[in-house]
Amino acid sequence: MAHLRSIGTAVPDTVLLQSEVLSIIEAGRGMPMPGRMQAILVNTGIEQRRIARPVDFYMRPRSWPERAATYEEVGKDLFCRAAGKALDDAGLVPAEIDTIVFISTTGTLTPSLPSRMVELMGFDQDTRTVPLFGYGCAGGVLGLSVAADLTPPGKTTLFVAMELCSLAYDHQRMDKKDVVAAALFADGCAAAVVTGEGVGPRFGRFVQRVWPDSIDMMGWEIGDTGFDLVLAKNIPAFVAQEFAPLCDAYLADEGLTLDALAEPACHPGGGRVVDALADYFAPASAPVEERLPATRAVLREYGNMSSPTVLFVLDRLMAQRQAKPLLLTALGPGFTGAIGVLRP
Repeated sequence: MAHLRSIGTAVPDTVLLQSEVLSIIEAGRGMPMPGRMQAILVNTGIEQRRIARPVDFYMRPRSWPERAATYEEVGKDLFCRAAGKALDDAGLVPAEIDTIVFISTTGTLTPSLPSRMVELMGFDQDTRTVPLFGYGCAGGVLGLSVAADLTPPGKTTLFVAMELCSLAYDHQRMDKKDVVAAALFADGCAAAVVTGEGVGPRFGRFVQRVWPDSIDMMGWEIGDTGFDLVLAKNIPAFVAQEFAPLCDAYLADEGLTLDALAEPACHPGGGRVVDALADYFAPASAPVEERLPATRAVLREYGNMSSPTVLFVLDRLMAQRQAKPLLLTALGPGFTGAIGVLRP
């Protein structure tokens, strides 16, 4: 049974305050935003985020090569910092890693980013690299599950989730979905050390559900200069109607009840999504804005970084040394739901 040994996180240096976003978007549009679109910024639950480049970078046209160069440069830095912290906290050096599982949906490189990091960070030349693409916001939970599955007794895996969501900002178009992207999404990286035996929470069963007729709810379209966001507006309702029953079935199969769990680590898609998750995981336990405090704190301080975000939440919860099973949840393109449990 695999164990979660440590987590490390890293974010870019540029801070984007939510109070500044309206004026930035209006400058990009060249006109004031309608009131109904301004409301999107108010309801995010975000105070600040980190982005890969200074704001001026996003206010001019950017080619595919320029976005790809930023993805490689900033991605290497974030990978190195997050992985380095996770390894240090686990008392390991890169040469002791057997497998690197890497997940990212906001850019792509060939050779892959983990392959480029082998020599740069000093991993053994025989280290297996497993790059994954396309899971989006569900990638933190699903990628961690893959890492655990690839870690038998006596082996050690490094899992890294890195996203530069800001590369999808489009200053020229700024229709509603672009405003949503500019209001919610951010950049960051998280790494986790998974061992086949030893100390740390034990991995339980992880499950994935892909719902029919939902492929258009979330994803990318290929635009002229990069990825363009596809995002449905009804995800909070989907949590109550479809994801909650999946959670019910999972908990029943695992012999768990909500009151027997620690605070869950949920991917915070946005303020209304977190409210919907809180209604399921902590119904009427407190005012809705006070439920799922770790999930809300990460959303407030970092925004939605896509795949690494749930690991930022998990890092906070693990620091509290949980004595109960801890659930991990995420929703992403597919439309996909992911659930897993870590047991003390």
